Formats: sequence, C-alpha cells, structure tokens
Amino acid sequence: MIGQTDLFNYPLILAERVARAVLHRIDPEQARDLALIALRARLTPRRAAPTSDRLRTTVAGINLLNPVGLAAGFDKNAIAIAPLLKSGFGFIEVGTVTPHAQSGNPKPRLFRLAEDRAAINRFGFSNDGAAVIARRLAARPATGVVGLNIGPNRDSRDRVADFTDLLKTCGAKVNFVTVNVSSPNTEKLRDLQGAESLARLLDSVLTARDGLGDKRPGIFLKVSPDLTDADIRNIAAVARNARIDAVIATNTTLRRDGLSSRHATEAGGLSGAPLRTTATRILAKFYGELKGDVPLIGVGGIATAQDALDRIRAGAQAIQIYTALIYDGITGAVRIAEKLDSLLAKEGFQNVSEAVGNRP
Repeated sequence: MIGQTDLFNYPLILAERVARAVLHRIDPEQARDLALIALRARLTPRRAAPTSDRLRTTVAGINLLNPVGLAAGFDKNAIAIAPLLKSGFGFIEVGTVTPHAQSGNPKPRLFRLAEDRAAINRFGFSNDGAAVIARRLAARPATGVVGLNIGPNRDSRDRVADFTDLLKTCGAKVNFVTVNVSSPNTEKLRDLQGAESLARLLDSVLTARDGLGDKRPGIFLKVSPDLTDADIRNIAAVARNARIDAVIATNTTLRRDGLSSRHATEAGGLSGAPLRTTATRILAKFYGELKGDVPLIGVGGIATAQDALDRIRAGAQAIQIYTALIYDGITGAVRIAEKLDSLLAKEGFQNVSEAVGNRP
C-alpha cells in the first residue's frame, strides 16, 4: 500500500528507476555528478527521515531520528546537503575535504562492478578545499545531523597540521568530524593507523576541537577493514585513551576475493556487497575490544534492513550506506529504515540501543 507521502513521490520514484537504468549506461563518476544535480534540482523523491520510538537513537550525544546514515564519498564537496537531509537519512556525512583544493587521481577513477554489487574508487581526495566547503557548511539547514570527513593533502609536509587546520576551519559548522586515516588512495595515509602516530594525531585533533568552545563537534575515527587483530587491539586502546566520540568501521578494502566483474583488478578501494562479511567481522572485533566505551558506526556492504540489523547486533549504534545507492537509488535509505523498524519489533527490541551487541 502506498502512503500519502509515497503517493506524492510516486512519479519521482518511477523516474528514479528509469534514471538509474540510464545512469548505469554512462561513466560512473559522471553518473554520480548527474545524481547530485538531480538532487539539487528536486528531481528525486523527498522524504522526511522515517522515525519511531524504536528507530530514534543517540550516538556520541547526537540525537538521530533513525540510525541510517549516508557515508562520506557521495557528496564530496557539500553541494547537496539540504536535499540529502530530505531523503530519509538519519544523518549524512560529506567530504572528504582537504585543507587545499586538489584534483585527485586521473580519470577514470570510479568503477561499477555490477555483477558483484560493488564499486572500486581511487579518487584520491578530490575536493574544492576547506575554505570553499566551510562556506557551504555555514549555509546548511539549521536542522539535520551533518558530519564532515577530513584528510590531508597528497603533497602535505605535515599531515597532522592538515587535520588540525581542518578542525579550525570547518569543525564548528558540523555535528561531527571524521578523521580519515584509512583511505587506500592516498599514499602512506594508512601509516597513521599505527598506535604512536594515531595517538599523536588524535591528541592534536582533540586539542584543536576543544579550541572551538561550545561549537565543538564530535570526533570520529574511520578505520580500514584490512587490519590484523593486533592492529584492532592497538587502535581500540588509542581510541579509548584519547576519549574520541566514535569509531566508524570500515573504509574500503584493497582485497579482491571472489569478484566476477571485469573491473576487479582496477586499483583503488573496493566497497559494496563483497565487503559485508569483512566489515562486520572488523566491527565486531572492535566492539569486543571497546566494550561500549566508544560508540561504533557500521559501514561497508550494507544494502538491506537485515544487513543493518546484523551490523547493529554486531555492535554498531548506527550504520551508513553508499554503494547500495548506486544499485537501489536514493530511496534506499527510506526502505532500509522502515524495514529496520519492523525487524526490530519482530525481534522484540524496544529500540536500537537494545539491539546493539545483542548477537543471536
């Protein structure tokens, strides 16, 4: 049965299906850019974020109408914040932004792996730079939860300074800032996940955050799926000691196990369905180490409400999606949130928090 809001949106829902088929026939990066244009032109279905007593949750002191978020990477330059906040997400994350604008890696740098319901990207933090994006963030709607993913410039001589400069420039304009030390597309960036380097980085970032006074954002850390158990123990200890606000598990992977697509050998980070099992395992291991001391956000291969519930039961207090939207459209956020509400009720959970870490 189609509700009132769905009836209003039905022509746009049909148009989205047709548009998705057309977009899949053109270059993936061009398709993403056209999708952003469509969002800004209000040519996509608009929906308030689905919510209920079961779906409402809190992550690091941030109240969410539902736990389904948009991962960084789609709206890299913060140009579609307002329409994305009207697309059913409980929260969104934009970026990655670097202190100075950079063009990123040569094109093509985004590949659809349709047979695998996956994508490979090697953008290399292409973005308009902190000054431009800070102005866009300042003009965002007053309501809605927005995070910003930050990283260093490729040619930076002081990557720690890049992160702290970004906090000073953009931090007061968002609800949370994600420290990205896990992208595989910036040379030696993942070296910052080492315990000593990470501790120094987070200390500097938190000091810069504290300088923002009452406009301090939450500080989240995004980690790689390509971690050993020892890596996880070390990162978890640093995260706990630093008292950061959340860990996002995980970024894209360099692994290529079991892929069917002709693009499987392309360089870059793999996202989507093939990452599901690994990302869930890494998140569960972080939950085992952190024991609730630091909230977790699950991302990587989530495409259905069952995927979302599985990630919550593995320890996530919220989840993020991105690659699934390539195959299911922007309305995927609404479908996941609404079905998640039903699944939580079916499993006997009164709210998201009751399900966190409650594995069957």
